[in-house]
Parts: sequence; structure tokens; C-alpha cells
Amino acid sequence: MTDLSAFPIATRWPASHPDRIQLYSFPTPNGVKVSIALEEIGLPYEAHAVNIGKNESWTPEFLSLNPNGKIPAMIDPNGPGGKPIGLFESGAILLYLTDKTGRLIPADPVRRYETIQWVFFQMASIGPIFGQVGFFYKFAGREIADKRPLARYRDESRRLIGVLETRLKGRSWIMDDDYTIADISMLGWVRNLIGFYEARELVGFDDFSHVAAWLERGLARPAVQRGLAIPARG
Repeated sequence: MTDLSAFPIATRWPASHPDRIQLYSFPTPNGVKVSIALEEIGLPYEAHAVNIGKNESWTPEFLSLNPNGKIPAMIDPNGPGGKPIGLFESGAILLYLTDKTGRLIPADPVRRYETIQWVFFQMASIGPIFGQVGFFYKFAGREIADKRPLARYRDESRRLIGVLETRLKGRSWIMDDDYTIADISMLGWVRNLIGFYEARELVGFDDFSHVAAWLERGLARPAVQRGLAIPARG
């Protein structure tokens, strides 16, 4: 039987199936990237809900695996060389899963790096900026009288959606006909921006027909629909 005792996180969220990938997450845009990828690939895994509303990601057990205190984090009991590996940061986990399986990323080296650059685009731009829109438009920041921060993040969000719009013109997916981790990294964020954050009108989302069609295609995928609800919020 696989032994996960070297990972303190497994004491707070015990594994029923320790031989499977252990995912510690919550259904946020960053969290669902990994669950969607796992559903698309078909690797067996066990999902543990780390409730960010209860600050569970700041517990010592979670921080022992992810010192950044953000979801998701993951343990693969069958990592490189057959040894367990613990990982944090969603982009790194996505890349690990593609390396492990050869799925969701082009085999051609040039196209592989092009895919990775779009994952980094999400991590460095779309994720942080859309998250700020959520803060200033839906959450506590909306009470701030000075609306210049909201305007700054609104305008930058619109610019970033425009980057996607240009890329997706004439393409089904970020990498042409190849559905990849680049798409997976962004689908949850764009969905959240216009859905959960209720910022569709704020950013003028309906001006971006190629992004809207891409989002619809992505959300229609069965693995995406399953992944968006994993782990269950309870």
C-alpha cells in the first residue's frame, strides 16, 4: 500500500485511495484547472476540498505542501522514478500532467513552447487582473469610493480579452485545432469574469465574439463540466 505519511497534508485530508493522485483544491478558477485536466486525461485521482472560505489553505498541513497558501496542491504517489512528488501552483501542475502523460500539449517542440507561453499569459496576466476585477467590482473593494482602481483593472481586463480575441480569430482553440492546457488554464477565469464576478457588461464582453464562441465550446466539453464542480463545495 502506498505510504503518504511523509506528507503532513495527508493527515488532515486522509487518502481513501493513496495509490491515486491526491488533489487538494476548491472549485475556483485556479482550482478547476487541475480537476479539468485530470478529467480530460483520465488519470485516477482523489479530490479533497480545501475550503478557502474557512481559511483551510492557511493551516500548517496545507502550507507544508503549498507554502504560498493558495489552492491547488497535488501529490502524485507515482512520480518520477516511481517516487511520490508534491507540487503546488496550478501552471506547474498542468505542465507536470502533460509531461507525465504526453496529453494536452503538442509533441512538436516549437508548438509545445507556444502552448506554455499561453499558460504563462494566463498566470501572469489574466488570472491576477481578473481577480482584481472581482475584488473591486464584486467583493470588498466595491465599497471603496475611489473608482480609479476598478477602472484600471476593467480596462486591462478588456485589453487582455482583446489579446485572446485576436489569437482566436480563425482558430477553434488557442493552439489552432489542438485543445491544450492553454485553453484549460483560461476557461475557468473567463467563465468567472462574466459569471461569478458579474462583470460581463463592465468589460464589454459581448464585443469579443471569438472569445465567446471559444468559451462556449470549452464549457460544452463533458470533462470541463465535471471538472468545474470538483471538488464539491459541500
